Order: sequence, then structure tokens, then C-alpha cells
Amino acid sequence: MRAAVLHEYGVPRPDDFDEPEVDPDAESEQAIVRVLAAGLNPVDVAICAGRFYAGRPPLPSVAGREGMGTLDGERVYFDAPIAPFGSMAEHALVDPRSTYPVPDEVDDGVAVALGISGLAAWLALTWRAGLQEGEHVLVLGASGVVGQIAVQAARLLGAARVVAAARSPMGLERCLALGADAAVRLDEPAREDLPGALSEAGEGRIDVVVDPLFGEPFVAAVRAASFGARIVQLGSGAGDEATVPSAAIRGKMLEILGHTNFAAPPEVKAEAYRRMAEAVAAGRVKVDTDPMPLEQVAEAWDRLAAGSHRKIVLVP
Repeated sequence: MRAAVLHEYGVPRPDDFDEPEVDPDAESEQAIVRVLAAGLNPVDVAICAGRFYAGRPPLPSVAGREGMGTLDGERVYFDAPIAPFGSMAEHALVDPRSTYPVPDEVDDGVAVALGISGLAAWLALTWRAGLQEGEHVLVLGASGVVGQIAVQAARLLGAARVVAAARSPMGLERCLALGADAAVRLDEPAREDLPGALSEAGEGRIDVVVDPLFGEPFVAAVRAASFGARIVQLGSGAGDEATVPSAAIRGKMLEILGHTNFAAPPEVKAEAYRRMAEAVAAGRVKVDTDPMPLEQVAEAWDRLAAGSHRKIVLVP
């Protein structure tokens, strides 16, 4: 079969790879999915580069952590392919119990976008922050796929005010169209008081922060957050380190919460995916996708590095 094969740590390349076969003696159930679309995420880049905290993948192996396909005639999403058969291929090996059904109204690429990206946004607000109806939400990095879904999810979950913050003017315009109440440029040259701008956009109140950036935006969010606010940290798009004032955290009794989808209980993830898929099917959540042929996997890597605001999806 054709696949994006990792021969050495770095960027996979299109190549032939053995078809997966079910092992009848395996400890867990196994099934073969015919892949219709595979997602590309920052975590895939880290895994393929050999710098993911959970360890290095075997060589050679097929890249990809998530995909959408058909299993026994049903459309399903999966995010735990069994090594060495990743999602960026014509077929993948999965535990069928870990897949999620996809409604017919949800496009293949959007079904993938609701996975790693969508779950990061939804679970940050629900499972980690415990967002309450009427609260004010700040979404950092809002122009990215995670951020765009977080803006819409916050509105669906009952937030009274949603503030989108990002560098891209076009991305912020998109967020406003998706339901954000206010937008803040993170790279405005004339802006000397970013915490003040964030607080003003939140009308003096920020209860929950979704942060896939860290670095200076995280510090600004800490300073702008209200008493008892919860800040969910789920990425380092703006830097791996941040110098945070102690007084702002302890004085306002802030909660700094780390998040990774991998730690969420299976039933929590399944319920979150179901609710997002239903919202998409009802036209209440929109996600832009960027489908690319599997053979262009190197170009897809470059496009992700350049900062795509649409979900990059590889199609076998």
C-alpha cells in the first residue's frame, strides 16, 4: 500500500509499505480501517522527529496519529493506530473499541479536525477548566484550528463573552465571524499593555483561558486573568519558556492546568467527540480544511510549519 513512511527521524516520505494484518493472538482487539483522510498535527511532527516525550516510533513505520475511514462499512474516527501502521496510509490497524462513529453529515476532513485539534479545544474548556455558563473566556492562538474550535465551543457551552487573541488579522476576522465577541492582536507593534488590552476585551473579566501558545502571551493572560481564573496550558506555539510573576498567580488564586488529550479518560473523549460531531452536523460548528494528496506529505509538513489556519488533511 502507499503510505507516508518514516525511514529516519524527520519528515516521512511517500513509499510502499506492507499492508496491516490482524494478529489473532494480540492482547487487544484489532481491525483494519480503510483510511479516507489522515490529519497532520504538531504532535506528528514531534513524534516523527524523535522528540516526543512518550518515546520514539519504530523505524520504518507509517506516520500519523489520527484519521477517518471506514470499518465494517461504517464511517469512524480513530486516534490510536497500532504501530507500525499509522494513519497516513491507505489502511491502518486499530482497536475497533477505540474508534468513534462519524455522522454522515460530517465531511471526512472535518471529522479528522474534530479529533486531536477539536478534543484539545473542547476538553480544555470542559474536562480541565470546568467552564460554567455565563463566564468569560479568552482563547489565545485563536486563529489556529484549535483556537477556532475553542471559540465556537466556548459559545456552545454557554460562555457569556469570548475573546479571541492571535497575530493574524485575517484569522481574527474569521474568529469574529465564528462567534467571538472581541479580537485582540498579539503582535500589534504599538501595543505596550497587552494584559490591559486582553482585560478590556473581556470587559474586565476573564474566567477561563485556553492557551496553546505559552511564552509572552501566557504571561499577559496571567496578568489579565480575574480572581480564581483557570488557565489551561496545552501547547508552546509562542515559546517553551515563560517568566511569570508569582504575585499574579497567588494573589488572584489562579489555577494553572496542564492538558493533554492522551490523559483524558476514553469515555470523556468519546462524549466530547460525539457532542462536537453533532454540533457540526447541525451547522453550529464550522472548520476549514486543507486536503492534500498523501504523495505531497513533505509539502504538508512545510505548510504546517508556515502556520496554516486550516486543518491539513492527507488523502490517500
